[in-house]
Amino acid sequence: MNHFDLRPKRRSAFRISLGKKYYTLKRYIEWFTDDQTYAKTISSEKLPFVSFSHQTILLRKLKDVDMWYQHNKVKNLQIAIKRLNGIVVKPGETFSYWKRIGTTTRSKGYVDGMVLFYGTFKKGTGGGLCQLSNLIYWMTLHTPLTVTERHRHSYDVFPDSKRTQPFGSGATCAYNYLDLQIKNTTDNNYQLHLYLTDTHLVGEWRTEQEPLQSYKVYEKEHWITPAYWGGYLRHNLIHRKVFNRQKQQIDDEYVTENHAIMMYEPLLESSQKEA
Repeated sequence: MNHFDLRPKRRSAFRISLGKKYYTLKRYIEWFTDDQTYAKTISSEKLPFVSFSHQTILLRKLKDVDMWYQHNKVKNLQIAIKRLNGIVVKPGETFSYWKRIGTTTRSKGYVDGMVLFYGTFKKGTGGGLCQLSNLIYWMTLHTPLTVTERHRHSYDVFPDSKRTQPFGSGATCAYNYLDLQIKNTTDNNYQLHLYLTDTHLVGEWRTEQEPLQSYKVYEKEHWITPAYWGGYLRHNLIHRKVFNRQKQQIDDEYVTENHAIMMYEPLLESSQKEA
């Protein structure tokens, strides 16, 4: 881990705005010129088998974060889910999170929500959709689908209170240059099913045939180390164990490596875990 590469870089508002416009335009060009076949078929009829399902709580109390952010997030999720629910990813096709959702504008009904910004947060139209990209990424790690683009969070903003997944097992998103893309390299159709309950965001990857394998995602080499400029850095490796139908382990696959700048004291994380 190179501490110099992770040191926070101070950029002006003009530089940030210019960079966002550049990478947004670059993505539009890629969508129209690359050789990917992007999934676009929506089906209301569910495929028969659940490959993996997961749910995450909608309203989570976060330190120094007003609850209106959480309630507005739910409104934004409701709109985005309508664009994604039922999407069928056929063999050879690629699912693009942002190509399916599109821009998150007020004219579409999106409202201000929480947007993570250089180690803190601010309000932004359509904020909160990272919960949806996190869910889809986590579910995908438990299927044979191949993640071809995923972006890790550069900052670890909130302590691990009630965390049920390893650090670094999510996927940050920002329209449209921080995308989540998933390719179907199997011989079967896969379908994404999403919905909200009163308390949770729920998702499933469904498929045509009963899954031959199951997966257990875990972390290795989890370290918290002091940074030379002050504060702490967090690191881990994400792996997954692969099991056949007889629950016998047949493989152990590397998934990704994570580094993040911690925005809280490590002792705070430990005390909240023990509470």
